[in-house]
Amino acid sequence: MQLEILTPEHKIYSGNVYGIQLPGIEGSFEVLENHAPMIASLASGKMKILKDKNNNTELYQISGGFAEVINNKVSVLIEDANALA
Repeated sequence: MQLEILTPEHKIYSGNVYGIQLPGIEGSFEVLENHAPMIASLASGKMKILKDKNNNTELYQISGGFAEVINNKVSVLIEDANALA
């Protein structure tokens, strides 16, 4: 699945991933390949990029924003993101 994460200033991530976990305003959710189309509002919290099935991940603290899922592409538009160790 293709993932793009953008802030107003720059691109945070672009590439193929296994999935992504996001902090929705009504609770956290996960998007994997072949997910139904949707648009979701995001709250401040932790975003985890699941790079592959072998538990390779990247973790970010994000501010609010939006996520769109359509045709195995996830676009995440956020105000800001900070990488976590």
